[in-house]
Amino acid sequence: MKKLLLTLICMVLFSGSQLALAQTAADAFGKYQSKEYKASGQLYDQFLKTGKGTATDYYNAACSWALAGEKDKAFGYLNQAVAKGWENKAHLQKDTDLASLHADKRWPNLIQDLDTRLAKLEANYNKPLKAQLEKIYVTDQMYRSQLDSIQKNFGTESQQWKDIWAKIDKQDEENKQQLIAILNQYGWPGKSLVGQQASQAAFLVIQHSDRETMEKYLPLLREAAAKGEASKSSLALMEDRVRMNRGLPQLYGSQMQMNPTTKKYELYKVEDEANLDKRRAEMGLGPISEYLKLFNQ
Repeated sequence: MKKLLLTLICMVLFSGSQLALAQTAADAFGKYQSKEYKASGQLYDQFLKTGKGTATDYYNAACSWALAGEKDKAFGYLNQAVAKGWENKAHLQKDTDLASLHADKRWPNLIQDLDTRLAKLEANYNKPLKAQLEKIYVTDQMYRSQLDSIQKNFGTESQQWKDIWAKIDKQDEENKQQLIAILNQYGWPGKSLVGQQASQAAFLVIQHSDRETMEKYLPLLREAAAKGEASKSSLALMEDRVRMNRGLPQLYGSQMQMNPTTKKYELYKVEDEANLDKRRAEMGLGPISEYLKLFNQ
């Protein structure tokens, strides 16, 4: 579960339009991180009774209960995750959180059900475009996945750090040119056109591009998010990045800066900070306290 949640932008994503619900989901994830799996599962139970959970929330609950040794509850939540639209079969099959379920006779049935649902979804996908975007997704993350290790082993002043960023910059430019052609032909490639992960690739490429490109294509992302074709959390990140580039306070607290004295990440300036968590919850983001923990752990 942890790898799934941190892959893209190192943050916790939660559903629900009320701060209290977002906090419950954040607490559940916190218990998972501290390996209090039963307590985590119980908090997910409480949160999901509200009916506000997404497929990812149900999946995360299943992970906690599987690690707590409660196979019945784990399978129950996995089945609900699939029913809610869970698409990432590859992650489900390799997630070590769920390893205890693989020998259970219910596991093949779960995979079969997921395959059936995916076939129905993918029947309407633009498959060549989906494949192209999924390749872009991989290349966007390929070198970035090495940053943490290089920073820890060599530091940010090292030649290794400069070399990896040179590779990232080159790949980002190649990806940007591909994506601009896609956007010009199709508009924003939404979930119903290419699926969740391929659609997310479009966000990543624009988020990692220059200021002018972000500002040009932000309206397309706004429109897609309003239609449910892109996630509100992705929109929140790009809104903040564009505002920061303009020297304006951010709205959702997604942008961080390193304090040179403490060597810790802290928030870039925020507009109306008293209501920050309320705005974050409305965009599907967890409380800012949990976000800060992830950056400074």
